[in-house]
Amino acid sequence: MRTAVIGASGYAGGELLRLLATHPHLQVTQVSAHSNAGELITSVHPHLTTFQEQKFVAIESLNFDEIEVAFLALPHGQSAGVAKNIPSHIKVIDLGADFRLSDSARWDKYYDGEHAGVWTYGLPEIPGQRKKISNSLQVSNPGCYATSIIAGLLPALDFIDASDVVVIAASGTTGAGRSAKIDLIASEIMGSLTSYKFGGIHQHTPEVEQTLSNASGKDVKISFTPILAPMPRGILSTITARLTSTISTEEVHASYAKFYKNEFFVDVLPIGQMPKTGSLTGSNKIQIQVAIDEHVQRLVISVALDNLGKGAASQAIQNANLMCGFHEGSGLSTDGLGT
Repeated sequence: MRTAVIGASGYAGGELLRLLATHPHLQVTQVSAHSNAGELITSVHPHLTTFQEQKFVAIESLNFDEIEVAFLALPHGQSAGVAKNIPSHIKVIDLGADFRLSDSARWDKYYDGEHAGVWTYGLPEIPGQRKKISNSLQVSNPGCYATSIIAGLLPALDFIDASDVVVIAASGTTGAGRSAKIDLIASEIMGSLTSYKFGGIHQHTPEVEQTLSNASGKDVKISFTPILAPMPRGILSTITARLTSTISTEEVHASYAKFYKNEFFVDVLPIGQMPKTGSLTGSNKIQIQVAIDEHVQRLVISVALDNLGKGAASQAIQNANLMCGFHEGSGLSTDGLGT
């Protein structure tokens, strides 16, 4: 199917191009980037030699008559304006936040610009969501942190206090986008950790609460602190929640293993083996481990994923596969690059 990547000069856009270059059913025929229009794709993504001699085009130059699938890899707040010009029969996956939140008041609190509405939420591992994605023409890809937190908490919603969830999560620098920022240069970040969007103001907070509340019928509240880690890519989330019943680590682990038994892209690791970001680089997998902290009667969950993979580009392709009727794993890797 003829495919466009719109906003392909960023890290997620580059990862989309890398994965789509070998996809058996999706052929990239148009690639756009606003500020880089007219430049060679390899001048921005030198590793993408598959696209040698091909140039980015301006968004205004895209020919939607020759597109069947479109990926929007644009900064938050820009997808809605582009989506208005995409014919309704084209399958669209938005990697930005524009169509994730149903509550306009929550959008206004965490984002700038006008609330654009809500599309089908693209996390297939939510029970019942896979069918909704398959029947949709417009899908909103989840945020990277949100994917890790939601996947980590879904199996536990029946035995935790959903109003008392604490998340500390570290992400690689690609999660901050490709725009030049002084606090992201190597000399600033190497050998150092720092929290950011401190005090519960990170924009993925309402997305997580909305999605888990819809899935459980409970009023889910999280306290979320993100950390910038001195690595290019990867997310490691540590989630704790107060238990509402007595349960052992073995029982929780069995519950998680059962919940994700048929999920190809989620690995509940054997007890004692911990998730590791480096094991997932380039992969669409999620790794999960659980334990009970008996001292305070809290569930502790560790979740790792690649923020450019399952947290962005590869999950978008997973959604496109479902929307197009292809095998869900077409063109996707289950094994990470390792170290």
